[in-house]
Amino acid sequence: MTPYELAVGLRYTRARRGSGRNSFISFIAFVSMAGIALGVAALIVVLSVMNGFQEELRNRILSVASHIEVRGLPVLKDDAAVAKAALANPHVRAAAPYVLGQAMLSAGDVNRGALVRGIDPAREDTVADIGRHMRAGSLADLKPGAFGIVLGGELARALGVGLGDTVVVITPQGTLTPAGTLPRLKSFHVVGVFEVGMFEFDSGLALIDLEDARKLYRLDGVSGVRLKLDDLFAAPAVARELAGTLRIDAEIRDWTRSHANFFRAVAIEKRVMFIILTLIVAVAAFNIVSAQVMTVTDKQADIAILRTLGASPASITAIFMIQGALIGMLGTLIGVVGGVLLALNVGIVVPAIERSLGIQFLDKTVYYISELPSDLQRGDVVTVAMIALALALAATVYPAWRAAKVNPAEALRYE
Repeated sequence: MTPYELAVGLRYTRARRGSGRNSFISFIAFVSMAGIALGVAALIVVLSVMNGFQEELRNRILSVASHIEVRGLPVLKDDAAVAKAALANPHVRAAAPYVLGQAMLSAGDVNRGALVRGIDPAREDTVADIGRHMRAGSLADLKPGAFGIVLGGELARALGVGLGDTVVVITPQGTLTPAGTLPRLKSFHVVGVFEVGMFEFDSGLALIDLEDARKLYRLDGVSGVRLKLDDLFAAPAVARELAGTLRIDAEIRDWTRSHANFFRAVAIEKRVMFIILTLIVAVAAFNIVSAQVMTVTDKQADIAILRTLGASPASITAIFMIQGALIGMLGTLIGVVGGVLLALNVGIVVPAIERSLGIQFLDKTVYYISELPSDLQRGDVVTVAMIALALALAATVYPAWRAAKVNPAEALRYE
């Protein structure tokens, strides 16, 4: 590329004053640049929000769930031996037994169904982060024989109870009596309330002490053992290793299988949104084609003069590719800057829009996550920028080729 090619290409990008035709061509070029900038910014913001959803969903699920669960069929008789064997794996950092069952919780005239999980408070914090989400009380207040219960925030509000109140737990396993089968009832007093930010857990999970749970469900063992790893993304591989080493009748499930639907849905949505928004950039690239074709048609006499002065077809091609590349680069640069700034400030911009319009985009009773998270990743920004530049450069190939094919004699015949 020579200096005159760069100078002529930059000159064609700007319109001459008083030239209506050139002004119109420059207006189309400006629209193309704005389209590329809009598409790039939208892509960066959407990908960042989808990344944020994935991370937030994973963190909230794993604050209640665990990386791997070893579930008994139906119960584990010797959970201590299972925990010891699992901890022999170098990736396993902690293990904690649990009991899981369904129950109906009753307070006054209000009844709510829930999952009741029996935990060992001293070991629960080593496999999950639910202790960090306590809004009242503490997991340490769950003591064997005291029959205390920790409720999710939405569940506590639905039952209308707080710390110190009594909740009746009704289990589906009945008790045989001379009068027939009667439901098994037990009164618990509320010692804590947690809120992890996911409506599913906040409205349908209750925690009690492990020994109290075994008595409540009359188990001679535990439901399973929960494991925490040093790397959560290694869970599938570690689960396969444990399946080959643990010589027990149990089901081993990692978090990617237990909650696969959530993450698969987010991944599919991210892929589809990427394709749809890339079409915005593609449409803008087509606008570059139209602007370039109009420029070539308008500049045929100039092209012919350059050819007669010794410019080669390659030089003519370079001139018009410079023009299209400049539009693409400026649009991409503006889009990247705007997209990055918006992605980094989604947590400020979206609440401001909600307050000004008086609406809430994500109702927590409908969506698992009620706030728009954002996780800006360098790889996404680079990928989007490269795609935009590639489309812009590809759009200049045909008009530049047409310009190089202009016949000087034909172009200057009627000049």
